[in-house]
Amino acid sequence: MSAQLPGVRPAQTALSHDDPREIGGYRLHGRLGAGGMGVVYLAYTPGGRPIALKAVREEFAADPEFRERFAQEVASARRIHGLFTAQVVDSGADARTPWLATAYVPAPTLQQVVRRHGPLPVRTVLLLVGGIAEALQGIHGAGVVHRDLKPANVLMASDGPRVIDFGIARAADAAALTGTGLRIGTAAFMAPEQALGRQVTAATDVFALGALAAYVAGGAAPFGDGPESAALYRVVHEQPDLSRVPAELRDLLARCLAKRPEDRPTTAQLMAAVHAHPVVGGRPEFADGWLPHQVGDDIASHDAGRAPTHAQATVTAAATLPPSARPGSEAVLPAGGPGPYPGGEGRAERSPRARRSRRRGGRTPLVLLLVAGALLAGGGAVYYLDGVPAGDAESPGAGRTPTARSPLTAQPSSSSSRPAGTAAAPYVPGYTNVELTSPDTSYEFDLRAGKVVPEDTAVWYLARSADGFVLSEESDAFIADGDELAVADCVHGIETQPVTALPFADLAGERPFCVRSADQKEIVIARLIEAPEDGSVTIALDRHHREG
Repeated sequence: MSAQLPGVRPAQTALSHDDPREIGGYRLHGRLGAGGMGVVYLAYTPGGRPIALKAVREEFAADPEFRERFAQEVASARRIHGLFTAQVVDSGADARTPWLATAYVPAPTLQQVVRRHGPLPVRTVLLLVGGIAEALQGIHGAGVVHRDLKPANVLMASDGPRVIDFGIARAADAAALTGTGLRIGTAAFMAPEQALGRQVTAATDVFALGALAAYVAGGAAPFGDGPESAALYRVVHEQPDLSRVPAELRDLLARCLAKRPEDRPTTAQLMAAVHAHPVVGGRPEFADGWLPHQVGDDIASHDAGRAPTHAQATVTAAATLPPSARPGSEAVLPAGGPGPYPGGEGRAERSPRARRSRRRGGRTPLVLLLVAGALLAGGGAVYYLDGVPAGDAESPGAGRTPTARSPLTAQPSSSSSRPAGTAAAPYVPGYTNVELTSPDTSYEFDLRAGKVVPEDTAVWYLARSADGFVLSEESDAFIADGDELAVADCVHGIETQPVTALPFADLAGERPFCVRSADQKEIVIARLIEAPEDGSVTIALDRHHREG
């Protein structure tokens, strides 16, 4: 087994029975994430360096046009060398399962940073613009247009940003794939010419950088969220809303967001503007103090391997096909989904019709009685986080930093039936911040695998009706009172305030909720990103599980 670098402990989940054990000569050690186009694995080079290896799904690997474009884009991507990009280190475009390996960057995404800490200061935003512009300059110099620059595709390392997934989205722009009706790119950060299906150029990425910077500075995308069609209309026909952006940035970002490509600055002009900005003071350096203190601490925890998030877990292997205008939204393949999830013990006794009728009707009264009986019998456990009893911790949403990023230890309460001195296995992180979109009610969220599958496919699932989510049999759920939800809060909430219904109306504003599996070994913390009237539903998921 390859040695692992000291201090680098990438978050991962165990390989499933269907996962390969080796790709391209690299032994796989676990899953880092999954998306609509493939699976991201943790692997190591012979010298022990961690890498993110992205393997394309079989249905795309079987498409000749996809393979041809994938090979072209990978060849171009390998020519990109820059301090602000995640370097491509190896690839297998001609392999039976096409794959791409990039450097592992232990850092959160820019989207995650803004969600956790809110808009960033002007100087931080300017330095990010300069660093990303330098990354784009290197990408464009290799003849590549990124096409999907967004906060989820920028990693926030302590020494500056890293742009990932550059150019790979073009591989998905083949007739056999676009026939599903999905659009390449993310609507909230898409330039007008891209939204209209016209030729994309380096100026297209500059527009996306302007939209990204406006999101980071103001906390909202300049063309709004909501249904993709509405965001695309605003991108093409309306001016950006920069009212939340500090005045010191508005002129520069407005130039980036010009409707005509020729009216936008080049990447070189952007870097020069950052250098000349009085807030930067002629020192565009990613030195100590370039980040707010709390953000720096958050990023340092990733560098030290203490946080579960591997930023590239949200990266769709080989490409992303986002159907949503939500920043960083990841698309799913609405047809030809995978077969039943392996290891579905006991599923033979449940017909699809029986499962569908159960989930549409919610949980049975017997399950509620069993839960109540367990609580009365004192069979629950009180979970502690960083030494603070869950019952004594601040209530969710009180402005604290999300504590789900820290390791959890479980300790029995005084009323627990567990023998004194013993404790349940701690919950450890699995996939993190995976955003998925279900096209309609014939699809469900596979909570264990972190993907969207056809209805009646997953063992542990979150189904959906027209106005809410439907739990799988014998799962538990809890809806947070505030804006944050840690694993300890989830466990405490399920034991004290369980819910059996998850209506979209109660989950508005990305109010977090959690679902626990019937065996209590897995927990998913989720947020409803959007549920537009067209029937599609987008959620963000974090999975935690007990080992052993």
